[in-house]
Amino acid sequence: MSLREQYRIIKFADFGDERGNLVVIEGDGMDIPFDIKRVFYIYGSDSEVVRGSHANIETEFLLVNVSGTSKVRVDNGYEEEIIELNKPRTGLYLSNMLWKDMYDFSPDSVLLVLASRHYDPDEYIRDYDEYLNIIKRKKS
Repeated sequence: MSLREQYRIIKFADFGDERGNLVVIEGDGMDIPFDIKRVFYIYGSDSEVVRGSHANIETEFLLVNVSGTSKVRVDNGYEEEIIELNKPRTGLYLSNMLWKDMYDFSPDSVLLVLASRHYDPDEYIRDYDEYLNIIKRKKS
């Protein structure tokens, strides 16, 4: 499977008016292809910090910079791409088994993350070489 088939940019509707902006993200196939089980956000990081640096065996993610900007490097063991998140109504959907690094956070960055599963440390792959070995075994 190509890397482009493992992630996608999703643009959400903005229901703003003179009172301000309102962006709605609904799970379970409405806006994103999973039911939301966990929500967390990253803030207070700077341009030198790298977050993530792991892959997940089962969990899918949606990343939205609701404030500021950040970059996400996605890697499937064969290809990699860098995506800049800089609009609060644009999300990055990541399927499972993608290596991800979030970095280059602007001072005002708030990166919202929606996940398809509750936290389980046993389904995280935190060693890149181990990740590559798993990917290569699955391909053969």
